[in-house]
Amino acid sequence: MRSNRATVRAGVSMAAALPMIAGALALGIPAAHAADTPARDALAGTKPAWATAKADKGATADSARVNARVYLAGRDRAGLAAYAKAVSDPSSPLYGKYLSAKKAQARFGATKAQVSAVKSWLKSAGLQITGVTSHYVAVSGDVAAVEKAFGTQMHNFAKGAKTYRAPAKTASVPAGLQGAVLTVTGLDSAPHKSTHDDQLPPPDAVFKNSGPFSSYYGSKIATTLPDAYGQKIPYAIKGYTGKQLRAAYGAGTYTGKHVRVAITDAYASPTIAFDAGKYAVKNGDAAWTTGQLHQALPKNYTKTEECGAAGWYGEETLDVEAVHAVAPSADVTYVGAASCYDDDLLDSLSKVVDQHLADIVSNSWGDVEANQTPDLAAAYDQVFQLGAVQGIGFYFSSGDNGDEVAHTKTKQVDTPANSAWVTAVGGTSLAVGKGDKYQWETGWGTEKATLSADGKSWTNFPGAYTSGAGGGTSKTVPQPYYQKNVVPKALATANNAAGNRVVPDIAAIADPNTGFLVGQTQTFPDGTEQYSEYRIGGTSLAAPVIAAVQALAQEAGGGKAIGFANPSIYAQYGKKGVFHDVTDKPTGTDLAVARIDFVNGFDAAGGLATSVRSLGKDSSLSAVKGYDDVTGVGSPADGYVQSYRRH
Repeated sequence: MRSNRATVRAGVSMAAALPMIAGALALGIPAAHAADTPARDALAGTKPAWATAKADKGATADSARVNARVYLAGRDRAGLAAYAKAVSDPSSPLYGKYLSAKKAQARFGATKAQVSAVKSWLKSAGLQITGVTSHYVAVSGDVAAVEKAFGTQMHNFAKGAKTYRAPAKTASVPAGLQGAVLTVTGLDSAPHKSTHDDQLPPPDAVFKNSGPFSSYYGSKIATTLPDAYGQKIPYAIKGYTGKQLRAAYGAGTYTGKHVRVAITDAYASPTIAFDAGKYAVKNGDAAWTTGQLHQALPKNYTKTEECGAAGWYGEETLDVEAVHAVAPSADVTYVGAASCYDDDLLDSLSKVVDQHLADIVSNSWGDVEANQTPDLAAAYDQVFQLGAVQGIGFYFSSGDNGDEVAHTKTKQVDTPANSAWVTAVGGTSLAVGKGDKYQWETGWGTEKATLSADGKSWTNFPGAYTSGAGGGTSKTVPQPYYQKNVVPKALATANNAAGNRVVPDIAAIADPNTGFLVGQTQTFPDGTEQYSEYRIGGTSLAAPVIAAVQALAQEAGGGKAIGFANPSIYAQYGKKGVFHDVTDKPTGTDLAVARIDFVNGFDAAGGLATSVRSLGKDSSLSAVKGYDDVTGVGSPADGYVQSYRRH
């Protein structure tokens, strides 16, 4: 399961808007605003790609209300990106020379004079200041005031079957502000929000897996079911637990002691402390100690019905339990956003950075790249860079829909995993054998065929594609320096001869058929709320697993923060014993598991559904020898955690 930020956000075409912001940022040098007129500076990317002349439905009424955020550029945009790059690069003399949150704000944050100038300009245009943080000034006002402030006209545009407000031309700000404004968000009214993928069942309705199960890979063979790929196949795993995952990814004796991990999602599960505590005791993990699990929550929640707030509880439960299972001594802080909208998710990330709540941040939400807008990309990257200079690394799941063609009809990657300033985590199918021995991994990609009515064959074997790890080549973000000489040229240049960012960077267990066992309080058919366990997967399992492995690595390195990890991850690529080189046919043949499911998701009263799930079939993406766009450099091997002892 993975939460998908924004099913209906503004689409972005690359050609004009992004090279200015995302392109420069990817190389560590943010671009200045282009001159719009001698008196104003344009804010690149503020006119969405879908706001075309053909889609124009006319001017928005002057009286319509707009809520926007004016993000502050800070004292030294170029310096921030350059320092973030330097402290993250093992070859730099500044590597690991992090700043405190206070020093980072003093060096790169907006000055009081800049904030005052921005506020005065907005007020003079007739806008009301509704909030001020170290990152932005929030405003509200009518369309007439917005048009005056940002030098544009607001029109209504058709986007799909709906109509939304957006600037008819790129917004701009007075040149007299001298670069104080990074960007503005909220001028378009298309929803910028997150939703959940199918992999995560809603926790307000009970979900259980039916057996038979394998307790480890291959422990129970489906002898009465038809062959697949010329052989009998094992039943799906009941759900791996911490002991098995720690063995698979080389935890050794490390537990993440004295390392702080943060998890961001929307809302907050009211039963997380009980669920996480009971799960650890039942499944052999170390018991949580007093004060080991914290929550940093907003004062109020919004859009709970629109966002399906209860659906986020399971996401939090998975993330918290997976981190603790792999790094049982790590300190965990859950940071809940007020809603599933980008503005609130950005606030949760900013809270981690501003208060330095952790060195490692796991994030299991995102959206397709075509729905990302350059204004939001710039706002996110600024937070990631501010984190990097403090030694904070962000880990984002790469998505659960492979190349996204089946989901969106367009081959694309997900965002924010596409950012050059985060570690994108792909997914695998994992085989852990008897005695917790690592056997192999494939790239996560599933094809499903059901049992025929007579029980003698699989219908239309191997069946239809269902889900798989997100990956591929960005259409908007130029290739970052750390991927050069590692990512194959054919991948890097798939959308641009000059080379673009390829996702993911690293990978871990994600396949729900070889997934992780979680425990959560759910509502049963009789209306009672009871703790129950079920198997789950998706790249939002892979992200917290990698975050936990990073906690182990940080402990191995003497507690020194790893920070933005990509430069060090790619620097270790090719070293013996550091990564599992994941391929789709690790045993030399195609692989599959048998799975039995309750039709009603709870018990056998509604019948059982029997299927075969083929492994390593990720849409058009393939896990091959070397770097690939399903698993990146691979998954952590026994030498990965130990390798940080040498840093």
